[in-house]
Amino acid sequence: MTKPIPFRTLQTAAETVSLLIDGEMIDAPAGVSVAALLLREGRGSRIHATGGERAPYCMMGVCFECLVTIDGVRNRQGCLVTVAEGMQIGVQDHV
Repeated sequence: MTKPIPFRTLQTAAETVSLLIDGEMIDAPAGVSVAALLLREGRGSRIHATGGERAPYCMMGVCFECLVTIDGVRNRQGCLVTVAEGMQIGVQDHV
């Protein structure tokens, strides 16, 4: 699978937060959504039951393509959750 074109934000935050995505430490701009961070990092949000990788789409809580595990809680909509210091984000293997 080819890597998608990187997602870029219009502004860069002066502050950052450190968090984990699938066990990898990431410094993220404060105030962005988990879904925006996943796009920025070139990552999908979950692996569909048929094996295909899914990624955030609508960014406003309608499509449910951004479902991730956040701090051990599955099926969180990443587009509706702001990143926080120490947060642990996991790509879901299926829904």
